[in-house]
Amino acid sequence: MRKKKNIVLENVLVEDYAAEGKSLARVDGKVIFIEEAVPGDIVDIRLTKNKKDWGEGRPISYRQYAASRVAPFCEHFSVCGGCQWQMLPYAKQLQYKQKQVSDNLQRIGKLSLPPFEPILGAYPETRYRNKIEYTFSNKKFLLREELHNADISASQNVAGFHARGVFDKVVDIRECHLQAEPTNRIRLAIKQYALDQDCSFYDIKEHAGCLRTVQLRICRSGEIMVNIVFGREQEEKREGLLDHIRNKFPEISTLLYTINGKRNDSLHDLSPIIYSGKGYAIETLEDFRFKIGPKSFFQTNTAQAEKLYQVTRDFAELKGYETVYDLYCGAGSIGIFLSRNAAKIIGVEMIGEAIEDARENALMNGIDHAHFFHGDVTDICTDDFFAANGRPDTIITDPPRAGMHEKLVRKILDMQAPTIVYVSCNPATQARDLSLLNDRYAVTRVRPVDMFPHTLHIENVVQLKLREPAGL
Repeated sequence: MRKKKNIVLENVLVEDYAAEGKSLARVDGKVIFIEEAVPGDIVDIRLTKNKKDWGEGRPISYRQYAASRVAPFCEHFSVCGGCQWQMLPYAKQLQYKQKQVSDNLQRIGKLSLPPFEPILGAYPETRYRNKIEYTFSNKKFLLREELHNADISASQNVAGFHARGVFDKVVDIRECHLQAEPTNRIRLAIKQYALDQDCSFYDIKEHAGCLRTVQLRICRSGEIMVNIVFGREQEEKREGLLDHIRNKFPEISTLLYTINGKRNDSLHDLSPIIYSGKGYAIETLEDFRFKIGPKSFFQTNTAQAEKLYQVTRDFAELKGYETVYDLYCGAGSIGIFLSRNAAKIIGVEMIGEAIEDARENALMNGIDHAHFFHGDVTDICTDDFFAANGRPDTIITDPPRAGMHEKLVRKILDMQAPTIVYVSCNPATQARDLSLLNDRYAVTRVRPVDMFPHTLHIENVVQLKLREPAGL
């Protein structure tokens, strides 16, 4: 295959799922990774990368669709980038996600694996997110059919999501299927009020404008928390908008606002201000209750978080006498969920506000044998700390997508807890970490849990057991 620009490959059969939402084909012995296609499609592909042994590309036309395809249910599918797999039946999505986990653990981790326990699918498959963030922008992302229409301008005030791969333009969303109502009605009401009152929408390139983003949390408890983020303070317009939303949606239990004049959307170093309500929401898992503030981390799919934690509790195999170390404990949700089966919970987390949440959540649930510590595990878990709190019988680790730092892996190897349960949102980095643990720990159980239907993301839970010393 020639290495030149603008190469188009015709009549290519998409053969299999690869990973990260891509499928693959083989052309003249070369592997081609393809976005926006599924196994069974026959497509013409324009290459975007052309290396010696592999290439990447996108379909420019579909000669034949795979028989397994279904019609996407969202009018914004393939534009906003939120749900990449709506064209696949959910059963097929689960099949590919389980394959992704298996491939990662075997190819990256090179591990000896037990038979997988069946992937836990999600129900419901839509409107499952408890938290969502919409962006307000003065630049509309134009669809292909709109680009050459002189009556349609990109200079429009819109509310929705950033277009896939485009940082400065936003897809104007009419209906999002990721979160239950009143999510769409609240977003559209904010947008309409701002248009009527001439409140400027944010320009991310110029870092100017008033209305910036809104975060909505809709809890299983029935509570709704809304945080409207402004790019600058305009008190009269801000209060007018907040009053309008509070009056129009009395079901909102907490309404906050945040002034964010920074060049990024992160709120971790900002202080949301309570406009009405108590300033937080209550979410439930089984009969546990959790206080969630506007900056708290909590699993985004409540129903599946409950299943994920049930798998974690099952894999921990607690008898009631164990000391459990909950690493990357966040707001303490996993440790608290396991607490009735353990003698002691020790949670460790780098983010101080999350530790405060964890302590409040333990108190709210009447749990007095859970103790939470702020700092780096590698600094905290010293011999003196073990003497004061006990060595772990079981370790739960739930790191971010980047996985565990190598220093933490070494620290876990030193701890030599009999059982580890590793919860991961990224099977690739999980596989890397499991490979580092492999000398002393054997993988004994594996179960993927789907938290995000119609996306390429998958969580995976692995149980590890300490190997017997050689010669025994």
